[in-house]
Amino acid sequence: MPCGVEPFTHGGFPKEGMGAMPVARPTNYGQGTRRAFLLAGPLAFAGGCTLRRRQAERKVKQLGYVDTDQHREMALTAHPTHVIEPSDTLEIRVRPDSIVAIPLDSVVAADGTVDLSFAGRLYLAGMPLDEAEAIVAQRLTEYAEVHKIKLSEPVHVVIRPEEIKSKYYYVLGRGVTQAKFPTTGRDTVLEAILAAQVKSNAILEKSYVVRPHPMGLPDKILAIDWVGIRDRGDVTTNYQLFPGDRLVIPGGPEPGLIETLFGSLR
Repeated sequence: MPCGVEPFTHGGFPKEGMGAMPVARPTNYGQGTRRAFLLAGPLAFAGGCTLRRRQAERKVKQLGYVDTDQHREMALTAHPTHVIEPSDTLEIRVRPDSIVAIPLDSVVAADGTVDLSFAGRLYLAGMPLDEAEAIVAQRLTEYAEVHKIKLSEPVHVVIRPEEIKSKYYYVLGRGVTQAKFPTTGRDTVLEAILAAQVKSNAILEKSYVVRPHPMGLPDKILAIDWVGIRDRGDVTTNYQLFPGDRLVIPGGPEPGLIETLFGSLR
């Protein structure tokens, strides 16, 4: 009997009037074969692309070293005393408040000064908060003496950072959409990776942290064990991030269209 032709039977016997003549009935064997053949090409191509991308990723070097003395998850520390910088918003409270009406929220200008209303502008950039409080109190005391304002008590000033826009850490590298994030005081490598827009070509296993340092001092590059952080809960390299830190996430070749459509064969 020809391939793909089956006798048209009814109840196991030839249908009455049809005799034993076979009647062709199409089968889907050929259609499935063609479909598998059409898919085999792109899948093989995607597999080749994945292998080439994996080879390129293996050539990316792991930079840095593991420093167990660094602050990290479960061993966080407070940031150093805040130093006022341009773009910071400060809340300045004065007692007695009869001296001059100072804006409650004062933004540090690009030139490092703060507006004290009729008492003029005062340079505060680069100062810790307690030093800035003393400088502002001195200026207001002098202003009261010049304008013969009677004070019921010595001038007392309290300055609090309302919004800090001068302290950031940075996420860089080919494997991520590069961006800066304001520091909160409790930032870690894990939290930074989750907050960043990590790309599909990211090589998180070879990420590292670069600490800024003054000119002439040796580089400080901290290696990250991403598998340990993610899979084993090992906090050794889940370093605490400080203002100015650079978290670098390397990236390999970006996947092509076919590999993206059919998925990575890792």
